[in-house]
Amino acid sequence: MNNHSEEEIDPKLTMSSAPEDVVSVGRAFHQKRTCHIIVDSSGDFAPEVVHRLGVEFVPFTYVTPEGEKEDDLWESVEPHEFYENLRKNPDLHYSTCAITPGRYLEIFEKAAQDGLPTLYLGLTAGLSSSIHNARQAAEMVRANHPGFELYVIDTRCDSAASELLAIEVVRQATRGLTARELYEWAREARYFIHGYFTLDSFAGLAAGGRIPPAAATVGGKLDIKPELSYDTNGALSLCGMCRGRKKALRAILQDFRDNYGHDPSLPLAIVSTDAEKDANWLEKEVRKQEGCSQVTIIRSQVSPILGSHVGPGMVALVFWGTDRREKLSFTDKLARKVRGRSKEA
Repeated sequence: MNNHSEEEIDPKLTMSSAPEDVVSVGRAFHQKRTCHIIVDSSGDFAPEVVHRLGVEFVPFTYVTPEGEKEDDLWESVEPHEFYENLRKNPDLHYSTCAITPGRYLEIFEKAAQDGLPTLYLGLTAGLSSSIHNARQAAEMVRANHPGFELYVIDTRCDSAASELLAIEVVRQATRGLTARELYEWAREARYFIHGYFTLDSFAGLAAGGRIPPAAATVGGKLDIKPELSYDTNGALSLCGMCRGRKKALRAILQDFRDNYGHDPSLPLAIVSTDAEKDANWLEKEVRKQEGCSQVTIIRSQVSPILGSHVGPGMVALVFWGTDRREKLSFTDKLARKVRGRSKEA
């Protein structure tokens, strides 16, 4: 487990390594620390952002032909090396592992011993069973420590959307919200983060069983590039199919125009799986949009956890915007009303 704090920051990570607003938020959080915030590596965090925020970072693991490896924020392997290996070996597919209840139990027990109210922002159940394991462990810890405040929230999103959520949770903590209030705030805020991405190939999704192999083959032959996002449950959703990469990138940009919240105080994120040319293009185009010339854009490489499933060539744009629940169909809205907010995670 990597628990980064202000005192443990690598000296090579200068103040300019992370956006200044993230640096100031992290500094204020250290000064006023009244709660403990835990995140995991599914958030595709820029390493310097994790260090500066001072949150606890829990790594997922992935399995290679050489054995199981820990997602360590690219400390042991360079992103280009990782993704170039996948390019050169198209039949090579890494698997990923959910964090076990036992591992969560260790993490939450330590937090309980430290005593600070704790909030864990976990990878959505729409993509992993990990959050269920976290809840099991949390129940055991609460039983052993009846007075300890421990909250587990399904982010209902993935990749850098979780990074943006974590940054704002930390910001709200510095403004005085309690752990319980942060939990309630995050439950609502998670629906206002949008993420749109495209892939260079369907091969990774087909290998992971997320689409039929035949669909991947046809898509490759026709140069079909998908535009994808995630639904309100955090599961992958298909926004559209485009003939060619450039059209897919322009579709992402259009969805940004349609859904952006136009608050320049909130950072955006652009992440890729070794697709810097397209990431650069997206950033350039975003900065041309009204009010976006000076907005903070956090750039990072997708971690091996998500990258193992989508493969090299993915690029994504993530931002705060409209309420994603407003796009629910009538029947989905009715189901949500019947189920009741009290039963939501």
